[in-house]
Amino acid sequence: MLERVPIKPDFKPHAKSMPLGKLVPHIAELAGFGLTVLTTPELDFANMQRTPVPFESPEQLVKAFDDGAAKARAALKNTPDSAWTQNWKLSFQGKPIFAGSRFLAYRQMFLNHLVHHRAQLGVYLRLKDRPLPSTYGPSADDMMGF
Repeated sequence: MLERVPIKPDFKPHAKSMPLGKLVPHIAELAGFGLTVLTTPELDFANMQRTPVPFESPEQLVKAFDDGAAKARAALKNTPDSAWTQNWKLSFQGKPIFAGSRFLAYRQMFLNHLVHHRAQLGVYLRLKDRPLPSTYGPSADDMMGF
């Protein structure tokens, strides 16, 4: 989906929606969030030092996503079974956002979060008349020969 993103950072399907220029970099950087869940006991967003992913081109966004995904995959291979039951916490300025097992953090805060935003992006792309790639089988665009 990132390959098909139009560089229209201000586009949003509704006044309350996140603009494309914020949604797409967020998706690109979420790929690496799995690394944080797997390699730390907690994260407080207020103490986090990061460089936001810029919104420059589809190629740059795909590269950011792929780099983060590669790091998360490597950490996943090195995560012992015992680590999945350890506690993991997400907070902002000490106020809890999530507290539970690393397994639930990985599933809910990383995987489900990524799937949610990918689905949002699919709506944005459809509204910009961009063909959608196959996700869970062929998309309507695949069936029409795009």
